[in-house]
Amino acid sequence: MAIKVKAVERLLKFNKDDAGEYRYVMQPELYISLKEQKVIREAALRSGVSRGVMQACWDAAGEVIKAWATEGHSVALPGLGTMRFGLSAQAVADVNDVKTGLIKTRRIIFTPNSELKQELADTAIQITCYDRNGEVVRRVTSADEGTVDDGEGSGTEGSGTEGGSISGTKYKLTLTAEPEGCGTVTGAGEYSAGEKVTVSATPAQDYEFSDWSDGNTNATREVTITEDMELTANFTHA
Repeated sequence: MAIKVKAVERLLKFNKDDAGEYRYVMQPELYISLKEQKVIREAALRSGVSRGVMQACWDAAGEVIKAWATEGHSVALPGLGTMRFGLSAQAVADVNDVKTGLIKTRRIIFTPNSELKQELADTAIQITCYDRNGEVVRRVTSADEGTVDDGEGSGTEGSGTEGGSISGTKYKLTLTAEPEGCGTVTGAGEYSAGEKVTVSATPAQDYEFSDWSDGNTNATREVTITEDMELTANFTHA
């Protein structure tokens, strides 16, 4: 069993007037979406219980996990890891300025357990390479162990600083491109609080960079890490 990845040759432009360069851009090959009933049917077969019993257990577990996770508990997911509520918020110096409006995002965080992370790290990756004409030109299979994201930053969530650095505190910078496949972004990773990071958005062929999700219109820019951050580069058809 292996994870399937595709590397597609695309013309990438580093600025509007640049002729661009062809580079192979990798992304996961998505499988079909498995519907709930298929998962329940398979789980019933593997456990030896009836589908009706498995459906009842599935519904009950789902309600419990949803209720507890949104109440602030860290809820165990059998054989997988834990799920909990998280947030990203702006930091302020004056206690009188603390308000719910400082919360930028609310989210549910899934943290895989060590067994799941190890299984992912040990799984081979199959890469299919497509040239600019859509022809398969190479296939690569690798069993090299890679770094596995644990689903959350290692720093204290939502405790950003402004203009300073906290030794040992790390925050995650997440970058995405919209629409998918219309461009690439660089600069994502984990950084120390207060660190300045250069991020870039590069459009694919026939697309151009529009703006970042925070309104900034510079394709290449510098951001200061103060908390877990998420930025989306928006592209439009040229």
